[in-house]
Amino acid sequence: MKPPFRIPPLTASFTCLFLGCCLLASDAPGTDAPRLVRPPSPIDLSLGNEIQNAIDRGLASLLASQNTNGWWSTPDHVAPTALVLTAFMGEPTGRFRTNLPASLAKGYGFILGSVKPDGSIYRTSLINYNTSLSMVALAALGNPTHDGELRRARAFVVRSQMDLDEPGQTDSPFDGGIGYGDKYAHSDMNNTLTALEALHYTRHLEAGEGGGRKLDVDWKAVVQFLENCQNLPSHNRQPWASDDPRDRGGFIYYPGHSMAGAETNVVTGRVALRSYGSISYAGLLSYIYADLQREDPRVVAVLDWLRSNYTLDENPGMELQGLYYYLHLMTKALNTARIETLELKDGRRINWRREVALRLINLQHPDGSWANTNGRWWEKDPNLVTAYAVLSLDIIHRGIQ
Repeated sequence: MKPPFRIPPLTASFTCLFLGCCLLASDAPGTDAPRLVRPPSPIDLSLGNEIQNAIDRGLASLLASQNTNGWWSTPDHVAPTALVLTAFMGEPTGRFRTNLPASLAKGYGFILGSVKPDGSIYRTSLINYNTSLSMVALAALGNPTHDGELRRARAFVVRSQMDLDEPGQTDSPFDGGIGYGDKYAHSDMNNTLTALEALHYTRHLEAGEGGGRKLDVDWKAVVQFLENCQNLPSHNRQPWASDDPRDRGGFIYYPGHSMAGAETNVVTGRVALRSYGSISYAGLLSYIYADLQREDPRVVAVLDWLRSNYTLDENPGMELQGLYYYLHLMTKALNTARIETLELKDGRRINWRREVALRLINLQHPDGSWANTNGRWWEKDPNLVTAYAVLSLDIIHRGIQ
């Protein structure tokens, strides 16, 4: 039997980046003492230096583009600022965490100034998305003086879990998930992932203030929502779920809708929704946060789809739309799943960390930033995309050491 997924905690010393989830040597199953770790090879050392250089240049570009009021990209949403700050906190040397620059403190001030009485953290809209990413940025800072804000934000996210129709019954395919929380009145995979991540890295605060009622979601309902977004007819009884090898195991955005579109069988008239890359990695990560084991058929199925559709040239099913988010989620998911070498369906064994790192290094602009040529999902914004790229390189740097 394969070992289960194990996600190290987000500690005050930030030994593991919250998105990196790299196993410490002493965390190996069945051991009580640290084991000897092989020194890095010259190839690892050289690549590590190149990655660090790319990270440093990316962070320098972000410092240069910060607004004087502390935010990045827009004053209407805290999410870009939260992602940028988390990228700084995950920098491999830890220098920004041990000595927080005034500019980053100002960024955190922008987030804290966006806290609402109900615990949410946002400015204008996209409430859960902004709140969840802000929670992760605050957790990455590791300052216990913000535990109160984090507890209240956690309680808000927990209350945001969908339970439509009959209370306590998962009778709607949207039940168990989390959505944007404002004009979008349904759950989706992206908001559910960001919420689960925020809950995971604040789980030390789940007891609530004063040791009160436990602040946590209904995880059984979460898993059912995830099933309702996966192309796996053995677990998803919705009529659109596809068993076609091109889609089986992958994920769609929310029940009944895929950003990659649909395909109609000309003989039967049956409509199948297409799986796509970024959200399938979101599905894998969400299953891990929900504590499913690696031999679970739902996990096996999504890994099989991802192995069959591995590419760094595009977001599978979406071409260049969301390319950097796809690379970011790929890095985060494969690292969290403790996959060192990705074996593809054709038998090739991929050193995915090296390949993703070199891809990102080659895409970096002369000024140190990154940006997509396709503007879908804000990916022409260099602040957002540079944050995605640096977060990915932060994770990879730890994995090759």
